Amino acid sequence: MADPLKEQNVAAHALALVHEAAGPYLDSLPERRVHDATHDPLIDDLGGPLPEHGDGALAAIEQLLAVGTQASVHSAGPRFFHLVVGGATPAALAGDWITALLDQNSGLWVTSPLASRTETVVLGWLKDLFGLPQDFGAVLTPSATFANLTGLAAARYWWADRHGVDVVARGLAGLPQLPVLTSGLVHASTRKALQILGCGRDTLRTFVRDDAGRIDLAALERALIELDGAPAVIVGNLGEVNTGDSDPIDELADLAEQYGSWLHVDGAFGLFAAVSPRTAHLARGVERADSITADGHKWLNVPQESGFSFVKDNSVLGKTFGGWGAAYLPTLDDEQVSYNMHGPESSRRARAFPIWATLRAYGRAGYRDMVERHLDVAAHLGRVVDEAPDFELLAPVQLCVTCFRYRPPGVPEGELNALNARLGAAILDDGRVYVGTTTYRGMTALRPTFVNWRITEPEADLLIQVIREIGPGL
Repeated sequence: MADPLKEQNVAAHALALVHEAAGPYLDSLPERRVHDATHDPLIDDLGGPLPEHGDGALAAIEQLLAVGTQASVHSAGPRFFHLVVGGATPAALAGDWITALLDQNSGLWVTSPLASRTETVVLGWLKDLFGLPQDFGAVLTPSATFANLTGLAAARYWWADRHGVDVVARGLAGLPQLPVLTSGLVHASTRKALQILGCGRDTLRTFVRDDAGRIDLAALERALIELDGAPAVIVGNLGEVNTGDSDPIDELADLAEQYGSWLHVDGAFGLFAAVSPRTAHLARGVERADSITADGHKWLNVPQESGFSFVKDNSVLGKTFGGWGAAYLPTLDDEQVSYNMHGPESSRRARAFPIWATLRAYGRAGYRDMVERHLDVAAHLGRVVDEAPDFELLAPVQLCVTCFRYRPPGVPEGELNALNARLGAAILDDGRVYVGTTTYRGMTALRPTFVNWRITEPEADLLIQVIREIGPGL
């Protein structure tokens, strides 16, 4: 590496290159194709053998910018409806640049009181935003999957403790199988978390009353009764990815209280229903849950690798993830929190900075307005689909997801799944908009999800236009 003093001077110039590219790139997003496959060969320019002698910081950054601004999937723009991916608000984007600039390790108080204290602040703000009690324990995580892992690890600790076992120290050996009960709305990340925790991906039991996966509360209660007082974990799902449907959280909380169970709520994007009076009923009872998860890089619109986990008993996270220790790690008091003792990570980015920036910038009212705009866009698309002769709305629009399929007159039912699968692939190849397919109630369907802060109704209308241009040729 070059002389440190000289390289330090280069850093400002390298950041200036990024700054100069950022304005034109961000300005282009509303009109840019989400993906242009003709630019994919540029990615090969990043390959080759490791150079013996580097090209220097400026040359490296210039090349990465030249490739990245052309060959990336432009998911930060308003035409990306695939999966459930937000963008990054201007404040969050700048806050993330500050995160990289300051390069704080937020795992320990001693390595960054700034990052630790800011994390405490934003966790308090998020509890306020979602209507959760301030005495809940909480921690920021890299994603909703990690947040589910965190909440379910706390549930596993609680469950093992009911059996008289410290699972953190002794592990699962000798314990019975952890009973985890849920509906057909459960997300794959819950299964992944159970897999990682050693509880078994396929041990989760679902209780459904219809082909949409809605919960059968009576069957779930019978299963709890059959446990004869043994502790169990109930997973409530707030915002299912295909339709935005949700379990009745309040009723699940009643069952958890009656049968001494732990209620875990996966609210990856659905927890944001609590932000608007129009949808707050979907989240009713979430404050009664024992653990709750949500994702920041979805509806909060902060950069990737942002999630949060809340736990009612604020001592459980420390019992679940603390105590591993090392001689060089200090023991601090409750005011000087080391968040690596509250979650699965040790060294951690200061991911609180972009969250702080966006919540400070736009506040509760700004996020309520954004959520309600997305509710309007999804409802608008639902009306367009429902009134059109060549589309079929497959589920009521409840949140930010519109689940439908292309159904031109005269196409037999038996051919519709294959047609919609071809359509989904063709939309991605076209690149003007981005939306994938799913299987819902046995049908291949499109499920555009509107959580990017830039999205308005014209982007949803463009999706219909693209389908009508592409569909007849399939």
